[in-house]
Amino acid sequence: MNRHAQAAVLFLIGVAVLRAGFTDLYLRYVKAGLRPLLLAAGIVLILTALATVWYELRRSRGSRESRPDDERDDGHDDSHGHGHGHGHGHREPRISWLLVLPLLALILVAPPAPGSYSAMRAGTALQRPPGFPSLPAGSPLRLGVGDYAARAVYDHGRSLGDRTIRMTGFVALDRRGAPYLTRMVLNCCAADAAPVKIGLSGQLPPTLQADTWLEVTGTYSGKRTADPVNHGVIPYFDVSRARPVKAPADEYES
Repeated sequence: MNRHAQAAVLFLIGVAVLRAGFTDLYLRYVKAGLRPLLLAAGIVLILTALATVWYELRRSRGSRESRPDDERDDGHDDSHGHGHGHGHGHREPRISWLLVLPLLALILVAPPAPGSYSAMRAGTALQRPPGFPSLPAGSPLRLGVGDYAARAVYDHGRSLGDRTIRMTGFVALDRRGAPYLTRMVLNCCAADAAPVKIGLSGQLPPTLQADTWLEVTGTYSGKRTADPVNHGVIPYFDVSRARPVKAPADEYES
């Protein structure tokens, strides 16, 4: 792979990164807050590619102009390794073409967010937050799965009280068929995605299928259970109404 090919790959990767950043595609890879950095990275890659092409063209032009006339006209081209050579004919190992594979994957394949299979084979990632900000007024109160779980476990539901709460997540079923409302949370990118689970009780649909997205409405429940994978605490939610919904554009929680 010569410099021009390297520049072409850099340019295409930059374009693909910008395309992902300007659409919801980037949410499959990184958390929403990293969008500005992703766009900046795409711009840097494109500028680097253009600078590489400009530098190579300038160096080739300078090399031709600095060569004596008899060397330029005798049919020999030192850039291919004849005579003394100036190193222009040196190419990177062919294995470097494997760099094109991530580009093709970025363009052609959008990896799905991990679902119930991954969630039930990983322990809950619930962690104690630094504090519990006051909740807004209104009913029902919309909360994220992670926010509800943290308040239910570490605040013992004091900030939730008997308020009507609404949440959205996908269904995960344990070996006994017990349902959990689940969301995958990110620290940085999809590679570190881990589940937060909430047990569901109350008025549930007669049949629940894994990976179905549900919007549940209900109230805080003091019931808890232990995650069989890492023995973390899983709180419960008392459901009064549940309905299937489409998966959101951003399937992760930060």
